[in-house]
Amino acid sequence: MAGSARTYAAIVEFLLDPDVVYLNHGSFGACPAGVFAEYQRLQRRLEAQPVRFLRRERPLLVAEARKQLAEFVGADPTNVVFVTNPTFAVNEIARSLGLGPGDEVLTTNHEYGACRNVWQFVAERTGCSIVEAPLPVTFDSEPSLVDAVFSAATTRSKVLFVSHVSSTTALTFPVAELCARARQLGMVTIVDGAHGPGQFDLDLDRLGADFYVGACHKWLCAPKGASFLFATSTAQALLDPLIVGWGWGERKQFDLGSTFLDQHEWLGTHDPAAVLTVPAAIEFQQRHDWPAVRSECHELALLAADLGSTVDGVERVHADVRFAQMALLELTDRFLPAAGADEIEQRLLDDWQIEVPVTAWEDDEGRIRRLIRVSVQAYNTSGDVQHLVHALHRMT
Repeated sequence: MAGSARTYAAIVEFLLDPDVVYLNHGSFGACPAGVFAEYQRLQRRLEAQPVRFLRRERPLLVAEARKQLAEFVGADPTNVVFVTNPTFAVNEIARSLGLGPGDEVLTTNHEYGACRNVWQFVAERTGCSIVEAPLPVTFDSEPSLVDAVFSAATTRSKVLFVSHVSSTTALTFPVAELCARARQLGMVTIVDGAHGPGQFDLDLDRLGADFYVGACHKWLCAPKGASFLFATSTAQALLDPLIVGWGWGERKQFDLGSTFLDQHEWLGTHDPAAVLTVPAAIEFQQRHDWPAVRSECHELALLAADLGSTVDGVERVHADVRFAQMALLELTDRFLPAAGADEIEQRLLDDWQIEVPVTAWEDDEGRIRRLIRVSVQAYNTSGDVQHLVHALHRMT
């Protein structure tokens, strides 16, 4: 990406510390300066006249932002609501399904830790069981992955919960095929799409999931606090609101003509500036030809996988079709065998000013694998990747 006239404007518009090589966009994203300025403008507008903004202007502003988000992710606007983060949405879904003893939630060992906690919490209180399909760190083909997931299914499997892209292992799952198989078995399907919006072109109305939870603050580059919950019109009837506020019951403050929208649009006093900035984030990416940026970022992630595997004791994990803008490297026993994942991550930051996550992940055979997840965005260059590789060489 270095030297690209198209992406250079995007590179310089981000607010990241120039003294840190930031190869961790996947954790919390990063907001461009122009988008962040719109976020602050909305906050100042709120503070200038809180009653006018929150009571009179907010409903129309949220409706317009929701409409633009729905178009961006390929959904009917009545099937999408804003939430603060995907974990919030997973909590609401999991607590609403009425699971009980004998019911099973089918998931995998690749899922995000906070969401795994949600299901464990529900299991402890309802008596349902969580069944994790033990998958390897990569796979040969999409059909083989689908078969591996459903090899753990039983007649008691009521729910399928899978990631679109695994946070820890950066693996892209064939979610449409997984949802189709689950639907044949009569299961409710939930996709954790925290890493989907902005990395992929989405068409949620056709994907086949009952529920899809997505983050706007990661790859879409909106402010923190902007995420969404998608639910089909049929699935919406399964939900109980996690928070009961002004949109519930007969004493609605606003009647949006949809129970799903009513129960999520006004939960109480909060700052809606983050979600209202989502249209600015969409416009930013459209202005910078984001499909081309994504393609270049994939090539840069591929470079990281290729160059990283030249370091003694470091191996690339996925084939290039298994990841988008996040590539995975494994630190084998030959690479600093006595050093834990946290220690290596801290050394990369302290000694080399590189922000990149290093995690310990238990694979399908019970082995603990030390993994580096390199995630790149428009602001990254080949020089960033080369700096990481140089650091790994020097650390061996």
